[in-house]
Amino acid sequence: MNKNELIEGISIRTGLSKADASKGLAALTDIILETLQKGESVALIGFGTFEVRERSERTGRNPQTGKTIKIEAAKAPAFKAGAALKAAVNQK
Repeated sequence: MNKNELIEGISIRTGLSKADASKGLAALTDIILETLQKGESVALIGFGTFEVRERSERTGRNPQTGKTIKIEAAKAPAFKAGAALKAAVNQK
């Protein structure tokens, strides 16, 4: 599913116009982004949690040359699925 398909699905399920559904989706993603930039997490009970994880500095290897390189520490966005989401996905 791509963004346009998601907007269409929101529009159908809520009765909103596609333009309003698009604005709602944009607002949601903006809020999640801004919250993660602050270093905070976004918890949607039953669905999951968006969070920022710290990745420490480490050594790696250039696959083309085999030379050892230093990979700097970084922050990475992560999503941890909630119990209800896991159960729904694994339902048979």
